[in-house]
Amino acid sequence: MTAHQSATSRKIVFALALGFLGTLALAAGSDWRAPPAAANRPNPVAGNANATALGAKLYAANCLTCHGPTGHGDGPGAVALEKKPADLAARIRETGEKDGELFWKISEGRAPMITWKGALSETQRWELVNYIKTFAGK
Repeated sequence: MTAHQSATSRKIVFALALGFLGTLALAAGSDWRAPPAAANRPNPVAGNANATALGAKLYAANCLTCHGPTGHGDGPGAVALEKKPADLAARIRETGEKDGELFWKISEGRAPMITWKGALSETQRWELVNYIKTFAGK
């Protein structure tokens, strides 16, 4: 192998390694999607105004600190977090997240967001879904 071929081979290996690392970074990044079965789960309180009002109270008590009063990820507790909380309205509009996916995310959490399935009942988590969707005009 000539010196030129060896340098070319090293460049190719380096480019492949960068591509692989980039793929890993994307996989670990912001694409947080629920499994299909969870995403397609129907909301048992969809369209219920009382459930949405209860969700507003739950949001104020549990989510506002990080996600902010209008869900933009700008709550007073967000400044202390290394990873900024999601802008809920933008996320819902951009991805078209279904109720089941929002429910799954609230239930399971992902650092720095905690899991709420042990702290909030299933009905309360669905109520939160209803309220959070109001940020996106849904």
